[in-house]
This record gives sequence, C-alpha cells and structure tokens, in this order.
Amino acid sequence: MTTGTEGKSHIDIFDRTSRAAWAQHFGVSEERLRKAVTMVGTRVTSITAYLHRPGS
Repeated sequence: MTTGTEGKSHIDIFDRTSRAAWAQHFGVSEERLRKAVTMVGTRVTSITAYLHRPGS
C-alpha cells in the first residue's frame, strides 16, 4: 500500500502517515491541513484551492 499523494482525490485526515504526507505536499502544518479539511472537506482540489486562497 502506498501512502504517497500521487493520484489521490481525497485526504484521509485520520491516518497519521497520510496526514503527514499531505501536510508536507502542501508545505503546511498538520494543524493547518486539519483546518482546511474542516473548512472545505477532504477533496484534494478543494483543499488546494483553500490553501492557495489569500488570507486562508
């Protein structure tokens, strides 16, 4: 099983390894990633848009 971010459409925020990989992928802390998931859900495209939005 791979824990990489390639080809994934959703983030498993409850899996520590997956959460850490996505936080590194986006260049944010795990806490900021959790906030993004809380705000927009687990879809990678939604989180990407949220994190790249000014003032997020």
